This record gives sequence, structure tokens and C-alpha cells, in this order.
Amino acid sequence: MNWKNVLALIRVERKSGRLIRGVKKTRYRENRILAYWPYWVAAIIGVLGGLGANAIAAEVYSAPSEIPLPSLETSALGFFIIMPTLVLIFSIVFSMLQQIQLSGVKVTTRVNYWLPITWQEQTLASILSNLLGLPVALTIGFSAGLLVFAGFNGLILPALVTTVFMLAAAFMGSSTTEILRIIQVRFTGAVYKSSGRAAVWVRFIGSITFFLIFYVVYFSITQGFTNFIQGLNTFQSSFWFIPFIWPGLTLFYLYNGIILEGLLFIALTAAFIAALYYLGIKLNERFGLYEPPAIRIQAGGTYAPKTGMLGKLGFTSAEAAIIRKDIRSFTRRRELIGLFIVPIVFVIIPLMQSIGITNQGAPQEVSLMFLGMIFLLSSSIMAMSLGNMLIGEEGEAVWRIYASPISPKNLVKSKFAFLLFFAIVTLLITGTIGTIFYNPPINIIAVGFLEGLFLVFPLGSIALSIGFKGADFSVTPRPRMIRPSWSYMSLGACALAALGILSPFIPSLLGMLLSSPLTFESLAAIDFTLPVIISAVIAAVITVVFYRINLNSAEGLIRKAEI
Repeated sequence: MNWKNVLALIRVERKSGRLIRGVKKTRYRENRILAYWPYWVAAIIGVLGGLGANAIAAEVYSAPSEIPLPSLETSALGFFIIMPTLVLIFSIVFSMLQQIQLSGVKVTTRVNYWLPITWQEQTLASILSNLLGLPVALTIGFSAGLLVFAGFNGLILPALVTTVFMLAAAFMGSSTTEILRIIQVRFTGAVYKSSGRAAVWVRFIGSITFFLIFYVVYFSITQGFTNFIQGLNTFQSSFWFIPFIWPGLTLFYLYNGIILEGLLFIALTAAFIAALYYLGIKLNERFGLYEPPAIRIQAGGTYAPKTGMLGKLGFTSAEAAIIRKDIRSFTRRRELIGLFIVPIVFVIIPLMQSIGITNQGAPQEVSLMFLGMIFLLSSSIMAMSLGNMLIGEEGEAVWRIYASPISPKNLVKSKFAFLLFFAIVTLLITGTIGTIFYNPPINIIAVGFLEGLFLVFPLGSIALSIGFKGADFSVTPRPRMIRPSWSYMSLGACALAALGILSPFIPSLLGMLLSSPLTFESLAAIDFTLPVIISAVIAAVITVVFYRINLNSAEGLIRKAEI
């Protein structure tokens, strides 16, 4: 093992992911303060969090309480014990998201395999480069908070030990990501070779499924913030045979004075980390240079364009081509998978949180709030996100639009139809899940679906207009698709529009709330016909106005014909 090679490879991996926009590729320079901002920002947040936790603990334990509380040391150590498992969970997710985001620009991060390096050095460098990102920033933040809190309460030694095991857990998470990355490349390549275009959907659905399973398991364990510590502690005690929670179990035994079991799990944790590293090496040796075969295009014969489903729906051939291109882009570019993960999160969080809160005797208003989130938030965020990105995702290849016989109407119609399709599908899926889970009255279901539609159209139109104005066609270091300032502007404009569209329901809900508690039964007796009509009119006006703005923006974009 040549540690100089490992250090050099880590520098290549990290710097290639931090290329400053506009810098000359042959003269790399970076501001080190800005390059390492996640670390010092995490440290500052951690210190402030530690001070806040100490102030809250001092207030709670200084005031008399009728409910007997465990000692401050017992409560703190109970929180310390779950920290390695928590860091492991977030490390896997953050490093997986990082891999997804960088997959579209792998040319800038690929290691030069012709260098005189070994697979051991390459694997270790890859694991550490994944680690030296958000996982380390997260660990620094948590460690800073723990150490500050421990300094005020005489728990410095447990906090230092917890920090060491958090780093071990973060390394385990990064190693797991490296293994999953290699397996995914090999599996995707095998499916490409055997099933052609079906491999695109296998990879897309597989990535979505990973995050779906993670969020379901995570929120099933915690079941709301109030049971967070107890949930993870119970999980660690019940599933002690899972190697990924051994760092937390080690702390449990050490802090409770069970030294023999603690030493045993230290050895088991070290052996498991070594096994993950060894497995990563072996997989890299076999599949590290593997590249998925390209999808082959059938040659021969005479090309005869078909009308297709889009043609039957009234789209011209140019519009249908743009829609098909966008569908392929958003399902094949792995850095865009995060866009489809957001609706999953906004469905799972309300469901899991409502389970935990309802079990504690929460009123039915909480279920109504979560039902509204499921019906309205997911599809609205999908429409807004797609509208922001659909123009900028063309990237430097936007010249194809300039060179093609595409009118402003063709461009706007195809982009708007694409975002409506995905947003409406999201609404149907999430609304069905909310209906099955909460079983609301028929009129509430109808209002939920209608208002979801009334939000999708105007928010998508607003976001698309801002996407035209703030489009970012650059692709280095990775595609942003919309400039951050315009993205924030889009968020604010869409929030105001959504508030205006839903405002007709405020008088009815306030009147009901002042007279009696909001329940499904009380809402079923309200006639929402007039608010729905007014809401539809507001949504239609906003949609038409911004659709015309989109036509003007598209005309200006095509007329400029420049990036």
C-alpha cells in the first residue's frame, strides 16, 4: 500500500468534483476556504447546537417536575449510543446521492487506470473520497455539538469515544456505497446486454426503490421525533445481529460497564469494516473496469415515422420528439433521479409521522394536515421542479433546438405537457395512497384531487417561465439547469400562487374551526362547491397568463440562438 498514491487519488477525486465554474481546465485553482465550507459550517452549527442543548437541559433539570426524569448523564449517554447508527444511515444516503449526482459527469471524476496504482489503493481512495464530503461534514457537526455539550456536563471522555465510533460508522457507510456502486454498474451492464432499453427502467426503478426502502425502514424505526431516541435504541437492542449497528451496541455495553461484551463488539466492528474493504477490493478487481455496453440501434430497413400515442393526442412530430427526448433524459440521467425521490419523501414522512403522533392520542386535525400534504405537496413540488429544470437540462446541446424546425409554440407545448404528465401521475399515485391510508369522505377526496390539479397547472406554468429566464446551460462541474437565485424566486412565486389558489377555502375552514373541531365528519357536511369554482378560476387565469409569458420567452430564446 503506497499511501502517497492514495493521497494523490483522493485529491484527484475531490478536486474534480469541486471544479470552479469558468476556470480554465489546464490551470486549476480553488479558494480553500470556500472549497471546505461544509466542514466549518457544520462545525459552527454543531457548536451552536451543543450550546442550545446544554441550555435546554439546564432549564429542564433545574425546574421541578412531577414526572421523574432520568439523570442528565443517563439521558445524554442514551443519545450518544444512537449517534453511530444515525451517522451510518445518513452517510449511506448522502454518499449515494453524491454518486447519483456525479454519475452524469463521470469524465471529470474518473481515475486514470493506466497509472501505476493497485486496486487496494484505488478502492481505499474511492471510499475515503466519498467519506470526505457530507458524511465527514455531518460527523464534524455532530461531534462538535457533543463535545460542547459534554464540556459543560463532564462527559468529555464518552463524547470523544462516540466521535471515534461515528467516524467508524461513516467509513462503513462509505464502503457500503462503494460496493453498491460496483454492483449496480455490473448489474446494469448485464441488463443492458440482455434486454436493451429495459435496462434503463431497471436502473431507474432500482435507484428509486433503494431510497423508498430506506425511508420506510427509517421512519418505521423512529415513528416521529418524540420517539426518536427510544426507537433507535430499541432497534439496536432487537437487531444486534446486524453488523451495521455494532458501533452503537459497542457504546451501549461500554457505557453500561459491560466491558467484555464491549471489547467483543469492538473486535467484531473492526472485522466487519475490514470485510467491507476487502469485498470492495475484490469487486473492483473483477468489475472495476467494466463499462455497460452501449444500447445498439437496429440498422437496415427504411425509416417510416409512425403517428404513435403522442400523435394521436394532438402533438406534432416535433413536439412528440421533444417529449420523448425529455422522457429519456429524465429517466436515464442518474443525477436527475433525486427529482423523483422528493415526492416519495413527502408521502412517507406524513404517513410515518401520523402513525407515531396518532398513537399518542393526537387530534384528528393532525391527520387532516398530513392528508393535505400528501394530496397537494408532492404533485406541486414535482410540477415546480420540472418547470425549473426542463429548459436548463438541455445543457450545451441546446443548439439542437436552435437548429431544428421548432417554433416557440412547439417548445412550450411539449415542455408544459411533459411536466403536467409527471405531476398528474404523481398526484394520482400519492392521492390514492392518502385515500387508502386515511379513508376520508368522498367529497374530501374529490376536493383533494381537484385542488391538486388546480395547483399543478399554474405552478408548472410559473416555474417554466422562470426556468426560461434563469436557465443554466453549463455542465461543469455538474449540470445545475437553473441559477440558484432564480430557483429561490420560483419557490417564492409558486408559494404565493398556491396560497392564492387555496385562499377561497380559508373562510369556510376558519368558520368551522371556530365553531367545532375539524374532523372528517364535520368537513363532509360542508359544501365546497363555490370555493372550488373560485379556486379553478384563479388557477386558470394564472395558467393562461404565464403560458403566454412562456411563449414570449421561448420566442426570445430561439431568436437569440446562443448559449
